[in-house]
Amino acid sequence: MTRHFLDLADAGGDAISTMLEDALHRKHHREGKPRGSVDHDAPLAGRTLAMIFEKNSTRTRVSFDMAMRQLGGSTIVMEAGSMQLGRGESVADTARVLSRYVDAIMIRTDDHQKVADLAAHASVPVINGLTDHSHPCQIMADMLTVLERTGALSGMRWAWLGDGNNVLHSIIEAGSLMHFDVVASCPAGFDPSMDVLEAALRRGATVQMVRDPKKAVVDADVVVTDTWISMGQAHADDKLLAMQPYQVNPELMALAGPDALFLHCLPAHRGEEVVDAVIDGPQSAVWDEAENRLHAQKSVLLWAMGLLG
Repeated sequence: MTRHFLDLADAGGDAISTMLEDALHRKHHREGKPRGSVDHDAPLAGRTLAMIFEKNSTRTRVSFDMAMRQLGGSTIVMEAGSMQLGRGESVADTARVLSRYVDAIMIRTDDHQKVADLAAHASVPVINGLTDHSHPCQIMADMLTVLERTGALSGMRWAWLGDGNNVLHSIIEAGSLMHFDVVASCPAGFDPSMDVLEAALRRGATVQMVRDPKKAVVDADVVVTDTWISMGQAHADDKLLAMQPYQVNPELMALAGPDALFLHCLPAHRGEEVVDAVIDGPQSAVWDEAENRLHAQKSVLLWAMGLLG
């Protein structure tokens, strides 16, 4: 059975634990090596990943490309505007054709249904590099960063401030699978999807919705935010105004746990959702988090191709 990685629940908690352990191990054993060198076991030698981009990308593009290189494989980069998918070919037909050429497909797009349709018709693994609904690869990197810094995930308290977007959806899903609490603080009208919340609660998640950002961060082990205006959204003054109380600043971080980490998936709009004193401060783990996209995704690739877990 083909392993797809469209959301974290596709893998499940045990597989996520295995992937995170493998990512830590591989990262540790690469210390001091040139970034372009291949891992000693070259587990994906001879394999190729097709990367489809319908949204602009820095971290996703570079981290998946370098992940395949370090694992001994190769990549083909395809922009939507320069392939038939961008000119009317059905997702199903694209999936069938690419499955004859490559060993796995990663897609970064808007509509989550497009990723689901690609997986439904592909005979090779499909990995969600980002959709408007979820961002599982990012949260794999977030969990890897927290695990690396603290040694634990279970029992922690993650506080989210800002828009109830795709990143928050994947954090809520992660909390339900890896047994950490999530406190989401969003302004009225910008809450996460009820479907995501209900699915997480059915898995036994502890999720709280708290309007007051100051209350949300009290005793938090991890404070997370994201841009208020996501890629592809129109600039909206009313939304920016509603989000202002949710800006992560030193006063807000002071209410969190004394060793609380600050995470942001980047790119950051400094002065909006976070100020320089926090993102560049001693509690910030965003640069480790960005690097860990590479290490986490190497293990996701191995899991999806049936070489891990």
